[in-house]
Amino acid sequence: MNRQDNLEPIVDPTVNQDTERSQGVLRRVDAARSLALLDEPKALTTRELEDRRVIHRNDSVREQADAFRELRTRLLAAGGERNFVTLVAPVSHGCGGSFVARNLAAAFAFDDTKTALLIDCDVLHPSQHTALRVDTASGGLMDYLEDSSLDVSRILYRTGVPRLRLIPSGRQRETTGESFSSFRMRAMIDSVRSRYPDRYLILDSPSVLGSPDARILSELADMVVLVAGYGLVTPEKIEAALASFPSEKVAGVVFNNLP
Repeated sequence: MNRQDNLEPIVDPTVNQDTERSQGVLRRVDAARSLALLDEPKALTTRELEDRRVIHRNDSVREQADAFRELRTRLLAAGGERNFVTLVAPVSHGCGGSFVARNLAAAFAFDDTKTALLIDCDVLHPSQHTALRVDTASGGLMDYLEDSSLDVSRILYRTGVPRLRLIPSGRQRETTGESFSSFRMRAMIDSVRSRYPDRYLILDSPSVLGSPDARILSELADMVVLVAGYGLVTPEKIEAALASFPSEKVAGVVFNNLP
């Protein structure tokens, strides 16, 4: 795939969208332009989606797809009328948080009136670019946070799933908390969220236990979905993970790999 073709088109920076929103104006043409920009030149086939462990509309994964659509519906009911940021945080590594984050983003993209942006924040265990088989030669999140000359449009990648974009983690680092709490990180989240009013952000978080990164990232999120691997974590560990977040932000717990 051509590297340039894999990037999101750059929006004209001269359009003052913040002014329009401050006046309470939401133009239908803006939403239409948003969705048009997110059209895929070549959408993935059902087989390719299954190879990437991504839900689709066919009957072969109906049960899984319905489960993620139900989760999306509950988040939308809790989130109100405006778009929001959801942190998907596994209790511990191996609980399947990245799988849940990827498919929750796909469930939002199922809706023809919505778009989704999946941001891989698990820098120690990055997986989304590999799972989605995206060429990330232009860099990712950590590259953007450390290079003030890098524009965010350079790290927004097409995924082959209509209306779903990815910001990969970028190069690996041992310490990330300071970057996640930086002004540049917060400004980036605000920018990609506000650019399109139909865009919903999913943050793929590092595990909660053993690192402060998930708690730091929760400050950028409107809601938190905790992922517990069935048979992998004890109720005590789930309770400890839940205590890491403000109770008003916790939308619920997803049990992954149920028998």
